[in-house]
Amino acid sequence: MNVDAAVAAAAALAGLCTGVIAMLAFRWSERDQARPTRSSLHTDAVLPPGVDTVLSVLRSSAVVLDEGDAVVKASSAAYALGLVRGGKLAVEPMLQMARDTRRDGEIRQVELDLPRRGTGRGEALAVSARVAPLGSRLVLLLVEDLTEARRIEAVRRDFVANVSHELKTPVGALSLLSEAVMDASDDPEAVTRFAGRMQIEATRLTNLVQELIDLSRVQNDDPLEDAEPVAVEELVAEAVDRCRHQAGTKQITMASGGVAGLHVWGNRGQLAAALGNLVENAVNYSPARTRVGIAARRVAAPGGDLIEIAVTDQGIGISEKDRERVFERFYRVDPARSRATGGTGLGLSIVKHVAASHGGEVTVWSAEGQGSTFTLRLPEAGLVRDRHRVRPVTGDDRLDTGLPSREVLP
Repeated sequence: MNVDAAVAAAAALAGLCTGVIAMLAFRWSERDQARPTRSSLHTDAVLPPGVDTVLSVLRSSAVVLDEGDAVVKASSAAYALGLVRGGKLAVEPMLQMARDTRRDGEIRQVELDLPRRGTGRGEALAVSARVAPLGSRLVLLLVEDLTEARRIEAVRRDFVANVSHELKTPVGALSLLSEAVMDASDDPEAVTRFAGRMQIEATRLTNLVQELIDLSRVQNDDPLEDAEPVAVEELVAEAVDRCRHQAGTKQITMASGGVAGLHVWGNRGQLAAALGNLVENAVNYSPARTRVGIAARRVAAPGGDLIEIAVTDQGIGISEKDRERVFERFYRVDPARSRATGGTGLGLSIVKHVAASHGGEVTVWSAEGQGSTFTLRLPEAGLVRDRHRVRPVTGDDRLDTGLPSREVLP
């Protein structure tokens, strides 16, 4: 009987201990769940009211860090730039700035060059980073991508440098020639020779200034404000007439075909200048007693029919590396030939801007020693297009330039 009582007492004691332990464990679990954890800190709830909304509309990449340098909030742009990886800020200089700002509360700003993710070519992203405290525990990092602004600034600097160089050459030549004329005042033949050279340099300077004006106009003006249906036949006739003298001097035959009945929509003056530049380039870069062909056709396109105007020559051709840059300002495939012909290096750049502003494009096919084909694609005039519906052009159709068949870029 005493044994049974002892066993019962022991069982009761054991049950009481188990109950106490269970109660303590339950209370401990509740307290542990109520305690803030690192993961619970990484929610929008820790952000001050309204901050999340403001960050979502900012153009800059935004990252919010807590006191442990963990990312609380990051915009999609921050991930796209590679600033945040694995829940951490991946740029060490920015991380150090955040720590310094958290320590003393001062706002900091710095410009950095970051490696571009996935290129492997050493290209860098230029960014401006600004760090400021956000409340008592958080730090806000705003990063702005300056890469495009830097590129535009570099293009502007190059343009100014190129213009200065191009203007300096004829101006310097005119200065030297004028001195030569003064020194040879008693030699009529020398004066005549130097005066002829001065006229050449003056013409080159005039052409350069005019093309700079044309380039500025096509970049700043909206050609569609004064748009009208323009007959392709008239544009071709004007371009041929513009280059007739140069072509006759070199005994170059100019032929056109397929231009009747086609109309494009745009600014007549700009379109004439663009096509004239293409034909003039073809004549200047073609050897004597060759042929330059100009042909046009209508092609079907998803947004409406296009008019293709192709200018084909039998000139020196363009290498593959040069084809990527021929539409850059002041870029010359053959600088020596450009000096001989008075070229400025702006003609194809003007063509590119005119085509783009009219909703079209210009492309080039070329092979060294075989010549080049520049193709200008422009929207057809709508009213005229409705009256001249034709079948879509197939791959078997060819532009009739009067020259050997060549591939024209699609």
